Amino acid sequence: MARPDKAAAVAELTEQFRGSTGAVLTEYRGLSVKQLQELRRTLGDNATYAVVKNTLTRIAAKEAGLEQLNELLVGPSAIAFIKGDPVVVAKGLRDFAKANPNLVVKGGVLEGKPLAPDEINKLADLESREVLLAKLAGAMQASLANAASLFQAPLSQAARLVEALRAKVEAEGPAGESAEDATASQDGDQPSES
Repeated sequence: MARPDKAAAVAELTEQFRGSTGAVLTEYRGLSVKQLQELRRTLGDNATYAVVKNTLTRIAAKEAGLEQLNELLVGPSAIAFIKGDPVVVAKGLRDFAKANPNLVVKGGVLEGKPLAPDEINKLADLESREVLLAKLAGAMQASLANAASLFQAPLSQAARLVEALRAKVEAEGPAGESAEDATASQDGDQPSES
């Protein structure tokens, strides 16, 4: 029978796996407590970073349906449970690992799909969700402006055509003949009287 404290730890880990969009497993061997606190601050509200026991984590991962993490649970392990933007978390871990080579990213899962360490680095190279949404909004705004100008073009062309036709009708006169034709017929072909 499991001890109540271990059962509670497994239940808490299982809930964290289920409540997060992803998890990144790391090895923290050689990092000081101060460095781990700095890493937690770096991740901010986007993730919670916890040192875990491999045996309890295996049980929790199995209960959460993430058995693919079992092969990564070797040596001292800590997990970043992703709560916010996964790109921000991946960047935070990558940048911290550059400054502190003792942090080793082992791999992880994102929305139930396994991630290798190089895939996490590729994720870190992406722009954040906010930047991508801003670019999308800008592109949509530009598309709407282009569409508006395309819809206005036929209207302005039609207005110019109507104006040109009106000017032509005024120049030709009421009977449909041009002003020159009307003047020539008045001057030249007069019926003779006998």
